[in-house]
Amino acid sequence: MSLYGKRARCIVPLQLRMMDREKQIIADGPAELAQRLAEGLQRERIVPRFVDSYVVEHGRHALQVHASLYRDLLELLRREALLAVTARALEITYAEPLPAGRAKPRPMLRKDGVAFRRKFLAALTRQHKWSAGDALDFQTDLQMYEDLLARNSSTRRNRKPFEAANHPFVDRCAFLLDSSFLEKARMAASRALNELENLAGHVTGSVLHGQETSPARRKR
Repeated sequence: MSLYGKRARCIVPLQLRMMDREKQIIADGPAELAQRLAEGLQRERIVPRFVDSYVVEHGRHALQVHASLYRDLLELLRREALLAVTARALEITYAEPLPAGRAKPRPMLRKDGVAFRRKFLAALTRQHKWSAGDALDFQTDLQMYEDLLARNSSTRRNRKPFEAANHPFVDRCAFLLDSSFLEKARMAASRALNELENLAGHVTGSVLHGQETSPARRKR
């Protein structure tokens, strides 16, 4: 057999494996991504740490006096955190170059992105045991997040370290957390947002590429 023939025999299986990997990402990736994002949020305790550090830094201990109100606050903030990591994870998923057989790695096709999103949201609904109404409310808020982020893309890139992020998570969480000290709450929410987006980048990269990805790789 010629050298060309041997090379062809090696290349073709590799192309098939790359194409199979792309199909596998679209088929299995949504459920895996939903599960790992939820696990990451719970493991890293970003929301409780965000609230605890804000209370200590600004002496706002009254926020934690009433146990039932504090639990309700954490649940509302956890939902906002899930919206933030979902929006970032889907943003990465749509833009990330994926293996495409012999062709140069390319972002997910639009139809594949639509299918991925639908399966991902269905997996989130099952995982959190949402009712149809809860799932619809989450999807409505997610669309609002995505629309605002698309509108504010330039300010997101150019933000100074000492400025609060122009992001729906920051505004909504600051109001929920402490509307009396809104700017302080916005700065604290901005720091939490950095952690959430790093988590989303790390998890999404590892799901799409089937390997551990350093959180620093996804920093803006």
